Amino acid sequence: MQLPRQLTRYLPILDWARTYDRETASADGLAAVIVTIMLIPQSLAYALLAGLPAEMGLYASILPLVAYAIFGTSRALAVGPVAVVSLMTAAAIGNLGLSDPVDIALAAGTLAFISGVILSLLGLFRLGFLANFLSHPVIAGFITASGVLIAASQLKHIFGIDMHGHTLTELIRTMFAHLGETNGYTLVLGLTALAFLFWVRKGLKPLLLKKGVPPKLADVLTKAGPVAAVVVTTLATWVFGLSNAGVKIVGEIPMGLPPLTAPSFSPSLWNELFMSALLISIIGFVESVSVAQTLAAKRRQRISPDQELIGLGTSNIASAVSGGFPVTGGFSRSVVNFDAGAATPAAGAYTAVGIAVATLLLTPLLFFLPKATLAATIIVAVLSLVDFSILKKAWGYSKVDFAAVFATIVLTLGFGVELGVSAGVLISIGLHLYKTSRPHVAEVGLVPETHHFRNIKRHKVKTLPHLVTLRVDESLYFANARFLEDYVLGRVTCDEPIEHVVLMFPAVNEVDMSALETLEELNRRLSEMGIQLHLSEVKGPVMDRLKRSHFLDELTGKVFLSQYDAWQALQEPAPSPEQGSPAKVGAA
Repeated sequence: MQLPRQLTRYLPILDWARTYDRETASADGLAAVIVTIMLIPQSLAYALLAGLPAEMGLYASILPLVAYAIFGTSRALAVGPVAVVSLMTAAAIGNLGLSDPVDIALAAGTLAFISGVILSLLGLFRLGFLANFLSHPVIAGFITASGVLIAASQLKHIFGIDMHGHTLTELIRTMFAHLGETNGYTLVLGLTALAFLFWVRKGLKPLLLKKGVPPKLADVLTKAGPVAAVVVTTLATWVFGLSNAGVKIVGEIPMGLPPLTAPSFSPSLWNELFMSALLISIIGFVESVSVAQTLAAKRRQRISPDQELIGLGTSNIASAVSGGFPVTGGFSRSVVNFDAGAATPAAGAYTAVGIAVATLLLTPLLFFLPKATLAATIIVAVLSLVDFSILKKAWGYSKVDFAAVFATIVLTLGFGVELGVSAGVLISIGLHLYKTSRPHVAEVGLVPETHHFRNIKRHKVKTLPHLVTLRVDESLYFANARFLEDYVLGRVTCDEPIEHVVLMFPAVNEVDMSALETLEELNRRLSEMGIQLHLSEVKGPVMDRLKRSHFLDELTGKVFLSQYDAWQALQEPAPSPEQGSPAKVGAA
């Protein structure tokens, strides 16, 4: 039976489930086992990073995965707590000044709920394109700075000291203030876990392959590295009684499935959390959709960004009602899911079952898990996000982009993630406005023996002293129309016998009302100077819009289908006693 297209659009599970078979289920099941092994320590660690009880990390890794399996379009994206969003959650809740663990947990759930509502509404109204206004260099700069902040914030668990603050300067200052209180056992555990995890990431798989271990098994064992660190350090803490020596442990984690909870609907709390939820939604969506698109492209699949908004939105709502906090698609776990052979979103649902089993049976075993081990897991994970080479790339390619990246990094490190990401959004929009407000306008001439026109500053072309042709390489709107007017008037204010100005519009996709009024004013001012204004190569939709105005009736010149037609029609100057040569060849 053919399902209605609208139904499968909003419920992608109805599409891929029709062809689901035993072989696909086997591939998804294997991927789920590998991701579950990786996700248990990560979930605990990211709850710690968000300043929440460890069990909330497990809760945020169950129902959200099921929701995404139903509503998401990526076959490999793995949803759950991630480093940057966890840090932003910690900052948002920290701003509330709460001290009661119950109030903190309620605020985290409410934050996830608000974020879920925002994402779902954006998806329903098909506003996924808004994320395109965040430039990739700015996002890369924000994630790099966040990675540094996250790693720095976890040093307190490695040293076993009291550190606080939401900026790098605050963290460093408080670290040095308390460095003398370092707990030796904690430091040994933390540094050992760090060294082991770094070695696992780089050296374990080559070693296993050298020993003849099959590649797939070697990959699974490598991904299980954090679990090994958890097991060994937990046993060491328990056997040697290190918790009595000042080593901070996770402690009791409630057994059982996540409790069904309701977010707060207090207007004052929503007002305090809304902006943080909006920023978390934007960053979470951008990170998630970029990962999903990358992985989909590798298998020649496609995702729907608008439906991804709904998938992430429902995942956050599911997290909110099951004792969790904001979630999104994670890079590392999604890559692991992809490499492990996940064929459909069902792999996420199977992972949710694995995490649920862990919360039912394994949580008592984590009582003596050192927080230093979880901190080491976070540090190793986030340092892979740190990429200062983006500064070098941006400097070499565009100084404007470099300034944006540099400003985002500095503001995030110096003033915290919320101001950093807010600045990133504003800088991205500002960059777009700056670049489009100064459109590229090239004076062009005819390439000899062709019908092509090229920039007189780059090519040897024919020009006519009485004819100026300007190619406009940007749509015209309120922010750049005046720039074009000033450019044209500046060009014709000279001693040359200019009689015609032709504006080439091959790259102009839109002329808004402000730009239309500017063109009308330009036409009038050129007419007063005895110069005719012409247009060429105007696109159909733009022409349709111009026809609905009086501009074409008042235009002193003509509209030509091609620039070569304009050249042919206007190459002869008006008769004059001082008429010069009809054409010249030049390269400015």
